[in-house]
Amino acid sequence: MKHATTIRNVPDAILLDFGGVIFQTSKNAGGVRAVAERAAMRLDRADAGVPTEQVEAALRAGLVALKHWKHAQSRRLAPAELPPREIVGDFLASDMPEAARRLLVAESSDLLRDLTRLVSSHALRPGIAELLDLADERGIPVGIVSNAHSGRSHREVLAEHGLEGRFAVQCYSDEVGLRKPHPGIIELAAEACGTVPERCWYVGDTQDRDVVAGRRAGVGAVMLTRSHHTDDPPFVVTDRADAVYDTPEGVAAALRAAGGSAEPVAATTAPRRGPALLIDHGGVISASEPDPEARRAFVAWLAALLSPRGEDPVSPERVEALVAAARERHREFKRLLGGRADGEPIAEADPVEFWRDWFGASLSARQRAVLAAEAHDIMARFGLAKSRRSLRDGMRELLEACRDERIPVVVVSNTISGRSVRAACRAHGIDDLIAAYECSDEAGARKPDAALALSALAIAGGDPARAVFLGDKPENDAVAARRAGIAERVLLRGGSTADAALDAARRSGLATRVVADPRDVIPLLATAVPVS
Repeated sequence: MKHATTIRNVPDAILLDFGGVIFQTSKNAGGVRAVAERAAMRLDRADAGVPTEQVEAALRAGLVALKHWKHAQSRRLAPAELPPREIVGDFLASDMPEAARRLLVAESSDLLRDLTRLVSSHALRPGIAELLDLADERGIPVGIVSNAHSGRSHREVLAEHGLEGRFAVQCYSDEVGLRKPHPGIIELAAEACGTVPERCWYVGDTQDRDVVAGRRAGVGAVMLTRSHHTDDPPFVVTDRADAVYDTPEGVAAALRAAGGSAEPVAATTAPRRGPALLIDHGGVISASEPDPEARRAFVAWLAALLSPRGEDPVSPERVEALVAAARERHREFKRLLGGRADGEPIAEADPVEFWRDWFGASLSARQRAVLAAEAHDIMARFGLAKSRRSLRDGMRELLEACRDERIPVVVVSNTISGRSVRAACRAHGIDDLIAAYECSDEAGARKPDAALALSALAIAGGDPARAVFLGDKPENDAVAARRAGIAERVLLRGGSTADAALDAARRSGLATRVVADPRDVIPLLATAVPVS
């Protein structure tokens, strides 16, 4: 194709799609089955009784419906991306039993990650390494702009191919809430690269999403690298690319020229209303202590992310001060919400608000754009770097007792990062003893709002009169459990709350018991009856 005039101009930044540009994807024949097996194993921990075949059928039906939805969004002027929980709840698991559906919704991040990693394989396309090296030589930032249901999985794929750290910004639709052809996702990436769309090249592989998004954003040049999607759009598209190449080698040339397996279990149609254990994470499952080395590594990484070549660097010392200020703002946010009356919704802080607005208020517009695009990944990294976690003595025995008695366990946690909570439990070797995680940052509500506990009860099929909530904070855990009607509201010593406050909560009736060891809860699960 004859190059347009704009392609002969050196761009300020190059923005790349992920699949079809950086990577060529191909379907794995047994991928959906493998995801179904993993999900069925998770459901079995909660005694949800859904066979692998039923899970697989639901996933396949949901993927077909989701494909139609995606095509429809490509006709919209400014489509928003579906939240992960809505994708799972309304598409992938909509015809499953209620408890199973709720469990998979709670675990939507992992389910969508598994779908991306197991259903498709990723091969680096020819010319990408050359393009990145050439852009580095010329000081041109390269960003990623991709429709994705799991930006997390895309970051994993990049790391596995040695490409971590090669991009100035990564904008994934599930993390920024916009999906192509919405021009805003390209505008955000351009701003994060320190420029405007008019001075960018945008490289995609589809006409209905990429070409249209590029034209709507007004990018300097729209290019396509041909994939199996390129020549077969779902409907007629009137916009045209400035150039179409067989591989990304053409883009590089243009830049150079421009200067477990699980056995199925029997299905059940009768609703279960049995015992369940709802359990807090921080201070209960895990004890924590500061981890200065991990904190320093995180601060250094974030400083590097905010300091591209050619700009004055943001020092680690300044990042550390901004993190401290943002955390103080978060503490004030929690104090203001904690006193709301019963029935008032209590929302969790949004990662974008935390990093872009609280942490980044004094930073440049470009840096705030980077923070907005990368907020979810930054929060997950921060959650892992905050402290060193250790499993509390007696916790494994409690969880194993629940497993032996077929009592579902659901973690109910106020947290800045549900991903870090799951990572801690995997590191402890107890993830296989936990049915699901209801985390405030993912659900959008935080204790003492009863929403998390009520959802956890629904996941477990738990009868509130036969359920136990184990926490360590009277004002969060015990209040939320009481609002959810849970009979046994147990507080564990040794967490973040002083013994005197725990004992006061017991005397007032807010808590039903105070224990010193998680194993003390085991006899309560055997009876699981209300305490008078």
